[in-house]
Amino acid sequence: MPAPDPITLARPRVDSVSASPEAVRRRVLLVEDDRNLQAALRYNLVAEGYAVEAVADGAQALKSAREAPPDVLVLDLMLPSIGGLEICKALRREGSTVPILMLTARDAEVDRVVGLEIGADDYVTKPFSVRELLARVSALLRRVDMLKSGEAEAPGERIAAGSLEIDVAARTASLNGKPLQLRPREFDLLAHMAARPHRVLSREQLLEVVWGFDYAGDTRTVDVHIRWLRMKIEDDPTNPRRLLTVRGAGYRFET
Repeated sequence: MPAPDPITLARPRVDSVSASPEAVRRRVLLVEDDRNLQAALRYNLVAEGYAVEAVADGAQALKSAREAPPDVLVLDLMLPSIGGLEICKALRREGSTVPILMLTARDAEVDRVVGLEIGADDYVTKPFSVRELLARVSALLRRVDMLKSGEAEAPGERIAAGSLEIDVAARTASLNGKPLQLRPREFDLLAHMAARPHRVLSREQLLEVVWGFDYAGDTRTVDVHIRWLRMKIEDDPTNPRRLLTVRGAGYRFET
């Protein structure tokens, strides 16, 4: 089957006409200031079965995300009034866990890394195909459903590693008796590695298990989340004793 065409700004096109299970009754907040691109994306998202609110201004986007949190946020990087990175940073600082898919015209690695570091879940670089964007939105929602159903790890499992304790069933973790504030994927990554101490796990393995086999991001996502976890569970994040890097191979959890 031929690859889908890059998205055309002149007119919307539909790559999928039947609603996916993930799309039905799900709300997408689409934030894009290019009116042609916004119209094309909205048209395709609606055709896929999503309920879509489309805005072009950063301040309005932040207001909408706060007042009526969507199931997924599709967020352009460059916006009037407030940029996409600032919106992402503000929502994560306020505790929002809404999946965020960043749209960017920039192809530099630093822009993608910054987006991941402040809490974006995935990104696509323009030009992109509509089918690719729909697939990534669907993958994010499937991941949320999996977390809610508790399928990430076996129910009832408790893991103790010194002063670090993890209750997989309750999806909670504590260090020295104090609760840890972990994002959903931070928790899954920590629980998966702690359940397999002393084993070297490659970035590709972690990406497949924790993010899902159909996740469209790259292994840099794993590095970012490891760094976040080290800041929360290591006495000295620059000299970790629990989450160790195995050069050229991946990461290892040590008790």
